[in-house]
Amino acid sequence: MWPDTGAGTLVALFAEKYMKISARNTLPGIVRKIEPGAVNAEVTLELAPNLSIVSVITLAAARSLQLKLGDRAYAVIKASSVMVGTD
Repeated sequence: MWPDTGAGTLVALFAEKYMKISARNTLPGIVRKIEPGAVNAEVTLELAPNLSIVSVITLAAARSLQLKLGDRAYAVIKASSVMVGTD
């Protein structure tokens, strides 16, 4: 069972261990694409129908997380600023 995604979310790590994190923006999703490169992997999570987010993580991190298509995973967003633009 996956933990609640509120502030101070518990995130599953290394099979049965959990830790609290300070990031307030945790978005649950399903792994839909993993594109491994030489050093990094581009991971696409589907958050809702027609709504996805892409993250570039190290290949070592992707392997450590044992990501597979269809797995539940979280996008954890911790940023000091978010920019908005228009055209």
